[in-house]
Amino acid sequence: MAILSILEISLSFDNAVVNAGILKKMNAFWQKIFLTIGILIAVFGMRLVFPVVIVAVSASMGPIEAVKLALNDKDQYQQLVTDAHPSIAAFGGMFLLMIFLDFVFEDRDIKWLGWLERPLAKLGKIDMLSVCIALIVLLVSSMTFAKHAHQHGGTHADKAETVLISGVGGLITYLIVGGLSSYFENKLEEEEEREHEAEEEARAKGKQVSLIQLSGKAAFFMFLYLEVLDASFSFDGVIGAFAVTNDIVLMALGLGIGAMYVRSLTVYLVRQGTLDDYVYLEHGAHYAIGALAAVLLITIQYEIHELITGSIGVLLIGASFWSSVRRNKALAAAEGDGAGSGDKAEVSSGV
Repeated sequence: MAILSILEISLSFDNAVVNAGILKKMNAFWQKIFLTIGILIAVFGMRLVFPVVIVAVSASMGPIEAVKLALNDKDQYQQLVTDAHPSIAAFGGMFLLMIFLDFVFEDRDIKWLGWLERPLAKLGKIDMLSVCIALIVLLVSSMTFAKHAHQHGGTHADKAETVLISGVGGLITYLIVGGLSSYFENKLEEEEEREHEAEEEARAKGKQVSLIQLSGKAAFFMFLYLEVLDASFSFDGVIGAFAVTNDIVLMALGLGIGAMYVRSLTVYLVRQGTLDDYVYLEHGAHYAIGALAAVLLITIQYEIHELITGSIGVLLIGASFWSSVRRNKALAAAEGDGAGSGDKAEVSSGV
């Protein structure tokens, strides 16, 4: 359970960074809504219900039967999950891989590993490149799995098609979630623009603006957008948990503890205004997601120890945090020495 909590915390740092950027625009009331309703959706819904749904679908049984099996016959439950692991890993690996690829192919002002991120950002200008790469990876993984199973005469020889379909399902799920996120983001921008125009018009006429109503609309769409993002980031923790354990109780407890901790930490850091100081944390978190995607795709065919799965994310997050601290010290030293803006820009561009 400790490994799962650490895994969830490490994976959710990217969630915390994204959430912080949105939460700082919301008042204390909407922050409380996020902590209450948001936890109900993300923690109980995604981390308690969703693992059961995964097992029920992959093992072709009802959700109630899956819960009873998980609680009363853990050996058979684990066997079913183990048999279904290739398709689960393909689904989750593709979803996480798309998150990672879309991040590294986007050009950002601040770069952590500049020698890697600069050429990737240039390649990212090619339309649908991340989708093409993800599909190629899926084809190679499924073909390798099929060849290995056929050579060894294993029981999974007939599941190569299922692996391929599951991977495509993970890709489709990501595209749907991304579409919803973009929709709510556009709604948010529209409401903020309308609010700004209404304020300007009211000031020109010498009237007072109903800021509560306008802020309420903007905050509502902001909350919807945040929940879609939160659910998508919650998904990587749930999928990643299958790479650590098949015990549904430990999975729910570990992920729940990690998720609640990260959400509370997010609000605290937003109110303290310190989260944005560590600019490479988002990079480290997405590299951790990419590493976990690779682990899941590899576990379609091979076993990887859970300590590797749990520690790789922590190491990447720790490295990005350390780099952020070094960057802050370098910027402070440059300002103290009266360095020019060119030196500061060079420092902020990453390794």
